[in-house]
Amino acid sequence: MFELSLDVRRKETRFQSEPSRVIAKSYLPGGETRTKHIIKRILALSEEQSNQLLGDLIADFSRRHKNIKQIFKNNFAIIKQWIPENIVLSAEKKCLLGAYFTHEYSIEGAAFFNPSIVPHPDQSHLKEGCLRFILSFRSTGEGHISSIEFRSGILNKNNDFTFDPVSRLVETPDLIENPTYDKYVFSLKIEDMEAKHRISDEILQTLPDQFKLHQLQHSIQQELDKYPDPPPLLHETIEKLYWLAKSNYELKFKFDRRISERVIFPVSENESRGIEDARFVKFVGDDGDINYYATYTAYNGFNILPQLLETKDFFHFKIRTLNGKAVQNKGMALFPRKIGGKYMMISRQDGENMYIMASDNLHFWHQAKLLQEPKYPWEFIQIGNCGSPLETDAGWILLTHGVGAMRKYCIGAYLLDLEDPTKVIGQLPEPLLSPMENEREGYVPNVLYTCGAIIHNDEVIIPYSMSDTASGIAVVPLKQLLTRLQASAAAS
Repeated sequence: MFELSLDVRRKETRFQSEPSRVIAKSYLPGGETRTKHIIKRILALSEEQSNQLLGDLIADFSRRHKNIKQIFKNNFAIIKQWIPENIVLSAEKKCLLGAYFTHEYSIEGAAFFNPSIVPHPDQSHLKEGCLRFILSFRSTGEGHISSIEFRSGILNKNNDFTFDPVSRLVETPDLIENPTYDKYVFSLKIEDMEAKHRISDEILQTLPDQFKLHQLQHSIQQELDKYPDPPPLLHETIEKLYWLAKSNYELKFKFDRRISERVIFPVSENESRGIEDARFVKFVGDDGDINYYATYTAYNGFNILPQLLETKDFFHFKIRTLNGKAVQNKGMALFPRKIGGKYMMISRQDGENMYIMASDNLHFWHQAKLLQEPKYPWEFIQIGNCGSPLETDAGWILLTHGVGAMRKYCIGAYLLDLEDPTKVIGQLPEPLLSPMENEREGYVPNVLYTCGAIIHNDEVIIPYSMSDTASGIAVVPLKQLLTRLQASAAAS
């Protein structure tokens, strides 16, 4: 076996969970009956009592959230349907009602892990050799619900890190209620869901090429009006159309919010139990246009749904479903550009081996080719990618994870052909990173994992998580890594 001797340096920086970082979200403690009981008790309070209670709440929570009164108002809107129509409420009473149906959620209460790193969209006013970056993390709180958080900073010419201050405040984005849908992509997904037939065609045919949710609702109502007694297939079709529409949405943060204040918390029913393992990549189109994409896994407690997140500025995000019979399992990683005119993605269809996919359409993936099976003892249980491939003149560096005995996760590396990445040129026979003694303990012991690295100043920068609890950063000389990968190819 080839002797591995790489200069892998772990930075002193550690990212730990911080329970004090909380969001204020809606809270419905029971069904409709219980909600009405709570409302009745609050309505029975005098205006003087209500104003005193509201004043105390604002004094108690205004330092923990930027606009706590607006949050109360938003959550009042959720429960106002259960307030008797004949009751006139003051603005203060509405806020108080909203406060009773609000609670704080510690987004990092359990863990802060599975990071990825990309260059920041703004590289202005930097010294030579420096790079401004964005780190993404999977943060997990009560009930093991996962969300996406961000940090930022600058790498200097020596690859030393300077991190921007982390705000104690954190906020979820506004949901854009009426996003735009592409009819062609929408109809392809309907076909993929085996819901394409005469009824769905009639609903979609009246829509423009780019349509809004209210237009879809209008077209559905027109179809319903045709039937005195709508058939079961129509109801089933409508349910699938709405399911698809609500799985594709847009989010927007306020432009005065620092990046550490932004958290993407589950929105759709498919994500109700978490947004897992976002693999961010800076994607450069054929025309030079830059988008940041992240594949992630939506989880509702029973099923997983691969999703694609898209942004240009990390303020405005579009969320779309990934479609096609090859879109299965977890952990897909998009190449940072097209190859041979096609989008390409590393995937894992069977939970054990690593595959590679090519497609003409970013949102649809129909075929997968086996790239590699577990080969070495440290990866006998399963292998998968650890983020998007990194482009070099010698080929694509693909960081991987391998699972061995005692469910120990290690990070490895492959070298793929630059023009035909379905060909594996080389593979490290031993792990690039294995859990050290001080990295083994945590929520899930003996696990090292990353969701994406970058190359800067001739080094590979690898943010990684340890035992699904905290995160750190490792640095590997690029030339050394390529030499070892090429030597492993020659040896085999």
